[in-house]
Amino acid sequence: MLVRKTLLAFLLASIAWSAAHGQPAPAPAAPEATREMNLRQLGVDYAITLRGTHATVGIPFSVRGDELVTAASLRLDYAYSPALLPELSHLAVSVNDVLVATLPATREGAGQPRSTTVPIDRRLIGDHNRINLEFIGHYTRECEDPAHSSLWAKVDASSTLHLTVEPFPAQADLGTLPAPFFDPRDVRRLRLPFVLGDAGFPTLEAAGIVSSWFGALAGYRGAVFPVTTGTLPQGSHAVVFAMPGAALEGLQLPAIEGPALAVVDRPGDPLHKLLLVMGRTPTELRTAAAALALNSRALTGGTTMVDSFEPPPARRPYDAPRWIAGDRPVQLGELAAAKDLSVAGYTPDVVKVNLQLPPDLFTWRTRGIPLVLGYRYTPRARPDQSTLNISLGDSFVGSLPLRAANPATQPWWNPFARTLLPDGTSGERKTILLPPLALGARSQLRLHYNFQPDAAPCKPLLDNVRGSIDADSTLDISGLPHYIAMPELAAFANGGFPFTRLADLADTAVLMPDAPVQADQEIFLALMGQLGNATGYPALRATVGGASKAAQWADKDLLVLGSLQRQPLFAQWADRMPLARAGAVQDFRLGTWFDEALRFVTGTRRREDLPPATQMAVSADGRDAALAGFESPLKPGRSVVAVIAGAEAQPALLEALMAPEMLRRIQGSTSIVHGTEIHSLLAGESYYVGRLPPVEWVQWKLSRNPLLLAGMILAVALMGAGAAYFSLQRRARRRLRRGPRP
Repeated sequence: MLVRKTLLAFLLASIAWSAAHGQPAPAPAAPEATREMNLRQLGVDYAITLRGTHATVGIPFSVRGDELVTAASLRLDYAYSPALLPELSHLAVSVNDVLVATLPATREGAGQPRSTTVPIDRRLIGDHNRINLEFIGHYTRECEDPAHSSLWAKVDASSTLHLTVEPFPAQADLGTLPAPFFDPRDVRRLRLPFVLGDAGFPTLEAAGIVSSWFGALAGYRGAVFPVTTGTLPQGSHAVVFAMPGAALEGLQLPAIEGPALAVVDRPGDPLHKLLLVMGRTPTELRTAAAALALNSRALTGGTTMVDSFEPPPARRPYDAPRWIAGDRPVQLGELAAAKDLSVAGYTPDVVKVNLQLPPDLFTWRTRGIPLVLGYRYTPRARPDQSTLNISLGDSFVGSLPLRAANPATQPWWNPFARTLLPDGTSGERKTILLPPLALGARSQLRLHYNFQPDAAPCKPLLDNVRGSIDADSTLDISGLPHYIAMPELAAFANGGFPFTRLADLADTAVLMPDAPVQADQEIFLALMGQLGNATGYPALRATVGGASKAAQWADKDLLVLGSLQRQPLFAQWADRMPLARAGAVQDFRLGTWFDEALRFVTGTRRREDLPPATQMAVSADGRDAALAGFESPLKPGRSVVAVIAGAEAQPALLEALMAPEMLRRIQGSTSIVHGTEIHSLLAGESYYVGRLPPVEWVQWKLSRNPLLLAGMILAVALMGAGAAYFSLQRRARRRLRRGPRP
């Protein structure tokens, strides 16, 4: 106690002396923060099952580069088989290969959900880390079957990692970008404030380029961009867009002599940084934003001028970096890292390959999309039921047998024996047709090696099996045309279509109210982030303007934002939208029996999983948001996606567009977002975008229009009958002219 009092007195005296001699007092300690991440946020979205006498699973996690971990713990939600012997069975928890806890398999509570908190020494945690869960299980002291069904333990995805962190100042250097504004080690949704020196549309265009870049970096996390004008946010990194004369409270801007970028400390808060995007004119501001999005890795120092920036060439249709190329077969090695294509053990993880396809691929009457799959595996000692199971998401595609090295179990001279590769594995190559209906704009190819254990009581199980997918395996969509029935909000929500047809959004115009408010700006920036995530490319050529100038962008696809009260285009185009004004409530037009009969006769698009028309209403107080798609009133063949939301509905709308479980419910022509509920319907007129080969186009039209098909059959029959009639008449006249035969 005496020592503590002495140290405290010395510290106070030092501070007083520093203040008396004009030296700054030590900076106060940064406030600690708590990070909580469940296994779903760490990439494990399923319950972990550990089987056999020995099984291990690894869970990676990372820590931001500008945070120091001061305390850590893991709350583990798990269960284990009631048949386990407590003295021989346990679950070991290690961090970065250092054992931190051993959880015994006691009799009490066996077979029931359990929860325990495992403390983790902070000194074990670095930037990139791995938690290993190792299961050791035995059900008898005698000879046991290593593959016995009673040997199991499960870890639920609700298990949570708790980290207490203390932030520390990062370096104010452009060379560290995108950190600290975005850190790939942070699995949380990116929340990055934007400060607009003015709220004009040119500034918003530049901000849209930067938000699409950050959205592409954030990826699955999603990104939101709170907006302030003229004031700096508290306690956060931020991006500032400024031109000469911009008044920013508390910030002295450097002299702006051209397009420039800088990273500076936030005044009065050295823990947080400001990314300055500057220019003397709107063109220079946009140039600085484009240079940041395209050349951030080449930037160094605290401030840099953007000299001689050459904009990249215009993008070609469907060449988005994250989309599977449509002009050649694509190798799986281009879509996944080589280390992620190999597995080991009798309970291996699933090989996952994310597939992002153009949403408008036309797969009608297609047998399937060819996947030329090369795979290798440890050959089985004898024929068994081992397989390589292939799925698209949760849809099972098929299974390939894993064969034995010597199918007939005969000597080496057996002519049916398989030739092994130099590494001792057996390799095969098969062509599998992936069902087109299971492929969406965002799909996941899952390949699971299911090795049947070669074990029995009193026989040890050698866990020496391996499997891998060849990186030169190919997926080919080059034979599929681009043609889609619109409106289709699922294509917009999952792939940004039709705007992302050109990755730089050159054919996109964003129409906002002439005087956009903060909610409009934030929705615009979040949508640009989503489109950037869909393509992996910044929105360099998107146009942003007011509703009063909509006619000048008639030749573009239009993204219309605003509330029903503030966006005049929603009233002007009311006859094209399924949303009609009716007093205090905005309700949807209802279908009739005549509409249904007309759809059958004309072959209008129908979907059994969505109601063609139903009674829906949107509250007039702004709590509900809506998405609506329809053909552009300004030019046939062009599309409009209306995003109808006010300030109150904005959080629910953005959550619906970024949460996977909600995103899949956005479909059809209209979706209503009410809190966590989403209701979709298919109403209004359909139209088609894209082009089909002539023969396929005729076949498609006839298949969709029974009346036209019947008419063509009747016309062909009449033409045949007419031709036969005139042919017989002509023949009769010739015979009459020749007269009767003698």
